[in-house]
Amino acid sequence: MNADYQDLVDEISALLGAPATLEDRDFRLIAFGAHDSEDAGAMDPVRTRSILTRRSTTEVRAWFERFGITSAAGPVRIPADPAAGVLRGRLCLPVRHRGTVYGYVWLLAADASVPSLPDSALDAAMSVCGRIGAQLADEARARADLGPHLNTLLTSDSDERRASALATLSAPLGTGGPYGLLCVAPWQDPVPGMRTVPGASVLTLVPVPGASGPRLAVLVRLSAGGDLGPAHGAARGLLGAEGTRTVGLSTPVRSLADLPAAWREASAAARAALARPHLGPVAEWSAIGPYRLLAALPDSGPGHPVDPAVSPLLAPAHAELARTAEVFLDCAGQAGRTATALNIHRQTLYYRLSRVEQLTGLDLHEGEDRLLLHMSLKAAKL
Repeated sequence: MNADYQDLVDEISALLGAPATLEDRDFRLIAFGAHDSEDAGAMDPVRTRSILTRRSTTEVRAWFERFGITSAAGPVRIPADPAAGVLRGRLCLPVRHRGTVYGYVWLLAADASVPSLPDSALDAAMSVCGRIGAQLADEARARADLGPHLNTLLTSDSDERRASALATLSAPLGTGGPYGLLCVAPWQDPVPGMRTVPGASVLTLVPVPGASGPRLAVLVRLSAGGDLGPAHGAARGLLGAEGTRTVGLSTPVRSLADLPAAWREASAAARAALARPHLGPVAEWSAIGPYRLLAALPDSGPGHPVDPAVSPLLAPAHAELARTAEVFLDCAGQAGRTATALNIHRQTLYYRLSRVEQLTGLDLHEGEDRLLLHMSLKAAKL
């Protein structure tokens, strides 16, 4: 818990004579004041859950946002709603800086009523909220400036530069995770300086150049258990960007030092989903199956050499034969399934497969020849 924020929350509690809770704009707990009564927190499941898990659920967040807290400039009074687990009335003090909301201070009534406080006390408390907002804004700017260092850590060939970038990132972010890393591809947003993602809290993000065009690297802090929910929230917010077709997610990592490996995973997942749309638009590396291995191969784009045996089959003139071979191998070499999938007669299938063997010199009755052909066809799509 940040001591500065705790002092500011305690100051608000003293001004208003009621315990206060500070959350960021993504409803993650930052600091809270203690209740006088031992069971006061238990009287309101929403507050108890927020303190124990350090964040509120998506449903609770949506319920509170119905009252206009995201755009309010002054206190917002919210009645109790037992059906939503909100057993006490609340007063929400938006934490803003230069027109942007960075968080919320919450005060609970002793019962279902909404806290009623003097205007002078509320004005003084809102002044403290302004100080909190300025500090949160400074921290957000500091995180935004970390983008180039993340880029260096993910892409540099220099051990010295990567070590320097890691040290710079560790200072504000800490060394403990877990973290999730996202690869957004392709990235064509005209504002590379964007710093926020709708629906998620992001530690930092940065455009990363690539052979097939720019991508966006997004670093998200996950909950203690490593659940990818926050990463999926960031992915959903980014899919609306112009030109963006897919988002790849790495497996959770515990240390910033593991981010280069996580970037390879996230990039592989995005690359696989671009080639095989059924894997996306949000693809987790752990769920892309054989593409985990195939995407680790060098880029098979224009100009990249392919296996010489398979190369003739990849010519545009033989696209139908290549598709037939891929479906045949996808169907584990079962002629009946393949003919049905392609909606062709078995004899047509056998003819096409014989042509594949003639073009490639491969024997489709041999397991290793099948493996080479299958891998080459899949890799070519990546």
